[in-house]
Amino acid sequence: MKRIFLFLLTNIAVMVVLSITTSILGVNRWLTANGLNPGSLLVFSGIIGFGGAFISLLMSKWMAKMSVGAQVIEQPRSADEQWLVGTVHKLAAAAGIKGMPEVAIYEGAPNAFATGAFRDSALVAVSTGLLQSMSREEVEAVLGHEIAHVANGDMVTLTLIQGVVNTFVVFLSRIVGYFVDGMLSRNSENRGVGIGYYMTVMVCEILFGVLASIIVAWFSRYREFRADAGSAQLLRSPRPMIAALRRLGGLQSDDLPKSMQAFGIAEGGNKLMSLFASHPPIEQRIAALEAPRG
Repeated sequence: MKRIFLFLLTNIAVMVVLSITTSILGVNRWLTANGLNPGSLLVFSGIIGFGGAFISLLMSKWMAKMSVGAQVIEQPRSADEQWLVGTVHKLAAAAGIKGMPEVAIYEGAPNAFATGAFRDSALVAVSTGLLQSMSREEVEAVLGHEIAHVANGDMVTLTLIQGVVNTFVVFLSRIVGYFVDGMLSRNSENRGVGIGYYMTVMVCEILFGVLASIIVAWFSRYREFRADAGSAQLLRSPRPMIAALRRLGGLQSDDLPKSMQAFGIAEGGNKLMSLFASHPPIEQRIAALEAPRG
């Protein structure tokens, strides 16, 4: 409930900040004089910006299960499955999570992820490749990393940030579109928007969207460091997480579906430029865990 309240509060805050900023800069008056209602545009931008992000969050567990074919362990059928479920529940309890996460296994190269709209009804999924290539201590460290994501509310926070940047992309693209179209049709008797508006909005949404992706990717990298530290805290030592990361560094981790990449323990081999990477380099993550703590 607190995260839903945070979502609504953030949505309102974005609307207020955009409204105040446009009023101070006199953009509201210019837009109104040119036939655009800034209040309506703010509402529209908020609905578009947050709506898609929030719907994706609500569907995240279902999408994750479908995209990787994850099979939830309802009743453990082996000692390994029993250990896996028991370890996830033990770590979740230690992290103060009341509702135990669902635990799933999927076929694939070494990776793991956590997702879900609510802290107390999350999903933790582990690949068969990770279970086969790591020791139990290393797997436990990875599970601690994923539980730390859940305990930190990273899925919701990432959605909020995505919603904020989406709102700015929608809003600013249309502001620039109206300005450019007004300049192009200054001597025209047509009072409606022209092709200049639609073309400019399309280009700006692409350009601003790229910048938005950089912001979201930066936060995603930041929260990976926090989740690594969270695993070290849950296991009372950074050594298991360091060992797991070193193991991952020598393995070929699989490419999760794009919608799930930010929630995995590691990215696949086809990395984009560092500004767009959802995970920091493994060497940096190990260095952060090895750094002396004050």
